[in-house]
Amino acid sequence: MKHTITLNVNGQKYTVDVEPQEKLLDVLRDKLDITSPKKGCEMGECGACTVIMNGKAVNSCLVLAVESQDAVITTVEALHADGKLHPLQQAFIDAGAVQCGFCTPGMIMSAKALLDTNPTPTEMEIKEAIAGNFCRCTGYKPIVDAIQSAAAVMKKEGA
Repeated sequence: MKHTITLNVNGQKYTVDVEPQEKLLDVLRDKLDITSPKKGCEMGECGACTVIMNGKAVNSCLVLAVESQDAVITTVEALHADGKLHPLQQAFIDAGAVQCGFCTPGMIMSAKALLDTNPTPTEMEIKEAIAGNFCRCTGYKPIVDAIQSAAAVMKKEGA
């Protein structure tokens, strides 16, 4: 039995029909064509599917679509504005924190959720915020460096 839900994704409202067991990740990717959340482990272990839902980083593979009724969801697609990358996106590029790129959207969304609530995090707070995101390529140092750099830029810009 399908349910009709309304989502606010990246500032746009969508109404979609979903199955009761359907995951938010699948709705984003398959029905809304929002592909930055990646299908990784599908068990909430890798963080590749991380989005911000109602201000918190969540694994979209663990959220039933029906649970996201009327939620405000943000993905990487919403971060750039006027042709300019978000400071986190630019910092990831500058710090060499993007290698294969599979984990990058989830890492950036976890970092954004952190910086939205804590604009001057310590290195340990950054590590805790991205602890649910798995990366096989970078060794994490460039990612932590990128988040620290973005925090400084955002503070300077008042973003």
